[in-house]
Amino acid sequence: QVQLVESGGGLVQAGDSLRLSCATSGRPFSRYTMAWFRQAPGKEREFVATITWTGYSTFYADSAKGRFTISRDNAKNTLYLQMNSLKLEDTAVYYCAAADVGRVVIQEYEYDYWGQGTQVTVSS
Repeated sequence: QVQLVESGGGLVQAGDSLRLSCATSGRPFSRYTMAWFRQAPGKEREFVATITWTGYSTFYADSAKGRFTISRDNAKNTLYLQMNSLKLEDTAVYYCAAADVGRVVIQEYEYDYWGQGTQVTVSS
């Protein structure tokens, strides 16, 4: 049993930055692979970034690489997504997810635990 709660979303202008957080509780956090997904209106949920429990391995979607940074603080049981140079197409509900695996994974079905999401809206 794992609970995840996202925060930090909001309304920003294109080119601005935003930092999302995902607080976890329940099962031990440190050994979970974590990820961020997002879902825009009328579209399917898509992978954004993932990080292993050690923090040594990360992987990003092409749309995020170079602009977004995923990180985690195991002592605080918290996952982060630093988003820079935001674009209109980044507008979506952002979800954090957890998987009890020892590698980075990008498939949605691999993740067992999900937060309720936080809205990010980018305006021109």
